[in-house]
Amino acid sequence: MAYDKEEIYKQAIELSKTDGYFFAQDIIDSLCIAPSTYYLFFPDKSNESDTIKANLYQNRIKEKILLRKRLSKGSGSELIALYKLIGNDDERKSLSTNWNENNHKGTVSINPKEWID
Repeated sequence: MAYDKEEIYKQAIELSKTDGYFFAQDIIDSLCIAPSTYYLFFPDKSNESDTIKANLYQNRIKEKILLRKRLSKGSGSELIALYKLIGNDDERKSLSTNWNENNHKGTVSINPKEWID
């Protein structure tokens, strides 16, 4: 099926400004297109991709502000879970009782003398 990139972009921009949309996958699902089509049209670091991401990030900020207001008035594990989902690393660390950070560089250093014993 042939898609019109400009029409898809117009719809993606509109959706990215909609409250409750936080991830590119939300837009992909709403447009009923394959992720490969989305990323073919809007590759990472392209102007189109950056604009969509900026709108989604603004949605996250608005939602986090609302969540903080609601959290200050009471408890809610569902709210905390959502905040962890859309928050940045520092915010997730603050909310977590257990945080494991993996900083593997992709190399393994082994001392052959360790094999002898």
